[in-house]
Amino acid sequence: MSLEAVKQVAEAERISKERRVQAALDAKKLVADAEKAGQQAVAESKNLAEAQAKNLLAKAEQDAAGDAARIKKQADADCAALRSKAEGRLEEAASLIVRKVVDA
Repeated sequence: MSLEAVKQVAEAERISKERRVQAALDAKKLVADAEKAGQQAVAESKNLAEAQAKNLLAKAEQDAAGDAARIKKQADADCAALRSKAEGRLEEAASLIVRKVVDA
């Protein structure tokens, strides 16, 4: 083999080695970029999920407050009706007691 051929082989091996090193570096960069993108996607998904959970909780609290107000209003109306009915019977009960005392 001539000296020129040896130089060509050595140069080809050097270029091949450089390409392998560069390919390995490129592969590592691709992996790092993919990991970074994945972590960013996870963080964005987490933030979105937290925002949705916060919105759902706020809506549930609003719904619960509305339900509580509606229930209180109904309970107040029921109490007023019972009070009115009881007041109506109070005179009747007092008259009955007076009659029983007078008759006794």
